[in-house]
Amino acid sequence: MANRYAVFASVLLCCAAAFGFAMPVSAQSIDFTNAAFVPVSSRGTSIPIGAYDFCSRLPGECKPFAKVKQAEILTQEKWTELLWVNASVNARIIPMSDMDLYGVEEFWTYPNDGYGDCDDIALEKRRELIQLGWAPSTLLMTVVRQANGEGHAVLMVRTDRGDLILDNLEGEIRVWNQTPYRFLKRQSQASLAKWVDIWDDRNVVITASTAQ
Repeated sequence: MANRYAVFASVLLCCAAAFGFAMPVSAQSIDFTNAAFVPVSSRGTSIPIGAYDFCSRLPGECKPFAKVKQAEILTQEKWTELLWVNASVNARIIPMSDMDLYGVEEFWTYPNDGYGDCDDIALEKRRELIQLGWAPSTLLMTVVRQANGEGHAVLMVRTDRGDLILDNLEGEIRVWNQTPYRFLKRQSQASLAKWVDIWDDRNVVITASTAQ
């Protein structure tokens, strides 16, 4: 555990120094057509089976948001919170597959026992940021495909500096188009129970097509 927290501390310092737009700016309006924001369909799409089951078990977590905030203004305080939650959860939660934990392929839940897979880790980051006062409509569960073809889940955080990706496989927080993933779909900003397709036309190399 000590080694995990040593890595956590070094990643936190690395990210704080490396992320170029950590300082706040004034933003009266945000251009969501900028490449730093993912282009999404205006129509809904199918909800991932894990998310559907999660909402069925915990309907209170999936109610429509009373107020939709389009993006958080990334002040220095917000940036520090983002760094801390991302690195802290990555350090605390030990990765383990749903099959090993629950005997099923897909089971989204909060990793309260300290173990979880990618979607559980993303859910925990979302929960902790909401507890810090972040708008739920800016914290978006997202499904991607890795370069090896496997499915993966990350947390997309919509800020005035772009859509930032909190990932348990990569410690550094990056803008979505600086990651090696093919983005498939994400939850709507209206509710975790609604999802939209992502139009990702970047030239990302996928070496297999095993993801569902």
